[in-house]
Amino acid sequence: MLPRPIEHAQLSLDDLGTPLREVTFCVIDLETTGGSPATSGITEIGAVKLRGGECLGTFQTLVNPGCAIPPAITVLTGITQAMVYPAPRIENVLPTLLEFIGDAVIVAHNARFDLGFIQAALERDQRPRLTNRSVDTVALARRLVRDEVPNCKLGTLAERLRLAHRPSHRALDDALTTGDLLHLLIERAGRLGVTGLDDLLALPKMAGHAQAAKLRLTDELPRTPGVYIFRSAANDVLYVGKATNLRARVRSYFSGDERRKVGALLRETIRIDHIDQPHPLAAAVHEVRLIHRHTPQYNRQSKDWSKYVYVRLTLHETYPRLSIVKDIRHDGDLHIGPLSSRSAAQRVIDAIHTSVPLRRCSARVSARSQREAPCTAAQLGVALCPCAGGVDPADYALVVERAVRGLTIEPELLLAPLTERLTALAGEERFEEAADVRDRAEALSAALRRQRRFERLRRAGRLRLELPDGSGADLDAGRLVRAWGAGARPAPDGSPSVTLFEPGTPLPPLKRELADELTCVAAWLERHAHELTVTFCDGELTSLLPEVPSFAPRRTPVLSGALDH
Repeated sequence: MLPRPIEHAQLSLDDLGTPLREVTFCVIDLETTGGSPATSGITEIGAVKLRGGECLGTFQTLVNPGCAIPPAITVLTGITQAMVYPAPRIENVLPTLLEFIGDAVIVAHNARFDLGFIQAALERDQRPRLTNRSVDTVALARRLVRDEVPNCKLGTLAERLRLAHRPSHRALDDALTTGDLLHLLIERAGRLGVTGLDDLLALPKMAGHAQAAKLRLTDELPRTPGVYIFRSAANDVLYVGKATNLRARVRSYFSGDERRKVGALLRETIRIDHIDQPHPLAAAVHEVRLIHRHTPQYNRQSKDWSKYVYVRLTLHETYPRLSIVKDIRHDGDLHIGPLSSRSAAQRVIDAIHTSVPLRRCSARVSARSQREAPCTAAQLGVALCPCAGGVDPADYALVVERAVRGLTIEPELLLAPLTERLTALAGEERFEEAADVRDRAEALSAALRRQRRFERLRRAGRLRLELPDGSGADLDAGRLVRAWGAGARPAPDGSPSVTLFEPGTPLPPLKRELADELTCVAAWLERHAHELTVTFCDGELTSLLPEVPSFAPRRTPVLSGALDH
């Protein structure tokens, strides 16, 4: 029976923010019979465990590689076949090595080489792969001291930087030298604001960044949730973002974030402010509010809310019709939205017109203004248009009632005809037309699902939610009014919602400026629904309305061996 494998857990976010003086490092070096773990074996393992600049212990053993040692390797390392013959095989060494490593951060000079051999040995012995975080001192040296040395070989670095130990192509000597190098590099990294493990892991990716000097702007950022604000020399807000770890997120802009505008943003930035928040929901909501207030030039999402539109059914008219409007003028009309653009709104209207024959022309309907001939849509038989007379108001009212019910409580009244049309076109192999109908149906169903999300939040009134860690939030009609972190639960407010709606009554249209915030809150609630506890609600918390189906095309799983998309 194989020995029980030792568990190696991935470090948590809190662990990553641990000050470097408190991180346990395990520096490893291997000697092998060649360069590939597939054809070569390990002949020696050396390791040293370090924390806070102190040595906690060492590990060293020869290993029988199970194959011949090439003469060139013997000349290089001094390890002979006779030396490794009585040594244990790697499968017998692994349990002790894994126990020595524990959950430490693994360090190696050219970590890919050493870890490659260890992972291959673990796989051959049917053990789990190591999941410990790792630091490569070659990559760190290239970032921090490349201008001081001709190359980043361990021997060169030890000589030029006057390290206490010198490498000898024996595993423990090389591991001790790598440990000295690690301490020197951590000291150098401190000048760039590197204080935690997350900073150290990200540092090699920042090599050569044009704005690396501005890393000092992140020195005071905490490793907590919040909102960060990039500001220009004129104190203008350039960009607003949210993060669960402010320091790590902002520093990531200097470590290979290749979005098109990031370089320009960093060039203009002279200050980075932050606002601490108790948890990610509060950070996300405050991000939306700040973007709405400042409309930063480098933010793309959430700043165009003033361009949002509604699909309106003009119920104040005798013969209601659909239109796209930006402002709400008649409270008695039915509004769907806000929607992100006029094109999105037009697709919703096209879907509704496919299902119910509402009039499509915008001409005024009166006895004096009747046309000699019906409009084109009426002539084609796809709309009941009273523009030329002959449409009974009572008959038209039935069509309007069907549209209203489909847009409010019975979506199937509008979606079923689209489904039937889609099925018929697909059966006739008219796939382009079928795709067009599918896109219209998805636009309508997505708008209705969004409408339902907004209505559920608004009808809930005053709502108090708590997470298992004791953090939580107070909402009022979907808006965040208070948030708190773990262990800081405030006393219940007890005051009723100022926007409580009577059950069963139609809701007034949602204001454009609130759509992004409610979308943010709804998404957070859906992600955390399984762990939330509702401790107070003075409105409707659930809905009996049927679910609105999706028409979005399903993604086909990529078969093994297929080309990457």
